[in-house]
Amino acid sequence: MSELLLPEEAAALPEILAPPPAHSRVVGFALRYPAIAIGGALVALMMLLAIFAPWLGTVDPEALDPANMLIGPSAGHWFGTDMLGRDIYSRVLYGARVSLVVGFAVAALASAGGMAIGLVSGFVRPLDALLMRIMDGVMAIPAILLAIALMALTQGSVGNVIIAITISQVPQVARLVRGMVLGLREQPFVEAAIAAGTRTPRLIWRHIVPNTLAPVIVQATYVCASAMIIEAILDFIGAGTPPVVPSWGNIMAEGRALWQVKPFIVFFPAFFLSVTVLAVNLLGDGLRDALDPRLGARK
Repeated sequence: MSELLLPEEAAALPEILAPPPAHSRVVGFALRYPAIAIGGALVALMMLLAIFAPWLGTVDPEALDPANMLIGPSAGHWFGTDMLGRDIYSRVLYGARVSLVVGFAVAALASAGGMAIGLVSGFVRPLDALLMRIMDGVMAIPAILLAIALMALTQGSVGNVIIAITISQVPQVARLVRGMVLGLREQPFVEAAIAAGTRTPRLIWRHIVPNTLAPVIVQATYVCASAMIIEAILDFIGAGTPPVVPSWGNIMAEGRALWQVKPFIVFFPAFFLSVTVLAVNLLGDGLRDALDPRLGARK
């Protein structure tokens, strides 16, 4: 090939064929999928704030300071103090830990449980009707009401909140996976694998699961965002984590009586919750566009 090119062109050929540098690929990906870039950056920022809360916080989030109650944002207390003199900035940072742990844990557990139920329902036809009627029954109850009912049977803790919200989110993933399995069963590559004598467990693991992962990952982001909102609602109405736990819902619940005179108590945790939920939803929208070839082709 180099014999057909001019010497200058042949000398520049390695540079033309060389792959672009890593930073160029990252910039190109971010420009192509801005939702992933923005959402991922915001989620990463919130995770860093939660991880480094002990070092970023100004004071102990549980430290009481009656002499400085209900002080507005200032140099000493960036987000002000609540009615017990606790620093709202430090409490908001620690509250990020609760919301992120609940969101990520519910997303992981609901995705795993829903995928298992969906796979069984799609392949084991005798169990399909039974499992789907159970899922329909769970979905018939609003997620927040089901979570409140489940929390009423247990003690308030982060673990129980995760379990209660997970139960209400599993049916969404299960129905999604079941629908995809029913469609994949009719595909030629699956029929060929069945004709070749492939056992059902191997068939599911090699051919079905890989083709359902992308939609489940996208659905998991929406489940994560929904779990954060439900957790905040549970804390706000006193049915979630104990009041001593610094969570965004608890901080807003403590400041609702003073909303008209001290709105900063509610504003800052509500702002961080809104930004986090928005970031997770943006990430989910971006992943949907990136993982769905049909949407990528439209662009």
